[in-house]
Amino acid sequence: MRIILIILVFFAGFAYANPDPVWPQTFVNADGSSTVIPSKPKRILSTSVTVTGTLLAIDAPVIASASAVTGKFFGQWEHLAKNKNVANVWPAGSVDLESAYIHQPDLIVISASGADSALAQRAEFELIAPTIVVNYSGQTWQDFTYLLGSAIGMEREAAQAIQSFEDYVAESKSKLNLPEGKANIVSYTGPGSVNAIAKGNGAHGKLLTALGFDLETPLDEWDTSVMNHKDFLTVHYESLTHLQGTMTFLLRSDDADAQAFANDPVMVNLPSVQQQQVYGLGKYSFRIDLLSAKEIVDNMVERFGQP
Repeated sequence: MRIILIILVFFAGFAYANPDPVWPQTFVNADGSSTVIPSKPKRILSTSVTVTGTLLAIDAPVIASASAVTGKFFGQWEHLAKNKNVANVWPAGSVDLESAYIHQPDLIVISASGADSALAQRAEFELIAPTIVVNYSGQTWQDFTYLLGSAIGMEREAAQAIQSFEDYVAESKSKLNLPEGKANIVSYTGPGSVNAIAKGNGAHGKLLTALGFDLETPLDEWDTSVMNHKDFLTVHYESLTHLQGTMTFLLRSDDADAQAFANDPVMVNLPSVQQQQVYGLGKYSFRIDLLSAKEIVDNMVERFGQP
């Protein structure tokens, strides 16, 4: 029995791993087409600021990256980009092909969708270097991390990063002393704009559940979106008043930002507001990758850790 358990633990830690990639490799793009990658990349250009964070989390050789529409990198990995001298080549939506040529990448990564997609320039990028197209939505960040790792010959590093994070969550959970009651996660923008509530099977919901929270499930009839989003239910502002959770965590927010929700006169009767348990989930909590997820976990330990 002991031998069987050891074997199971080993394979759980390396469920994704293929330690011996063979070059050239053929990568299947998000649109079903294929890209031949002749050798292990050493100079990666990421045209998607969302993708860059995942590449940096596994120490991939990123030499240049697009930034957010603000012209800045995401805060949860900005320090890593600086330490690795990653060039900021253009803000999302403003592709600079000359800059792509100058940095001489041997692999270019494009997002299939999103505000940081450069799919319209795919043909031009393919003249510079092998170019792959990935879709970071519709899958867990763990699966996406391994997908990128497999494309660049870093499957083992990706698998180890995923396992290390899962161990970190389990260790952090043991340190928490959580209040009783259900929790909800809200993307709050106020009246007259799009608000959203996290679903239990989305990345944010799964992370809080793994930490021991009992997540409140939003009702399907609140949904106002024409698309069925996996992570969040898009709702009218007024639907937020029906939430019953005794804890509310706000996306893209720290505790100071959370006061706007707590002070909203329309939300005054919410159980979480009444019990003064409205918190920011973190400034960089909107897009879950390994680094932003770890930041959320650390915030929870700081807030709810046992003395």
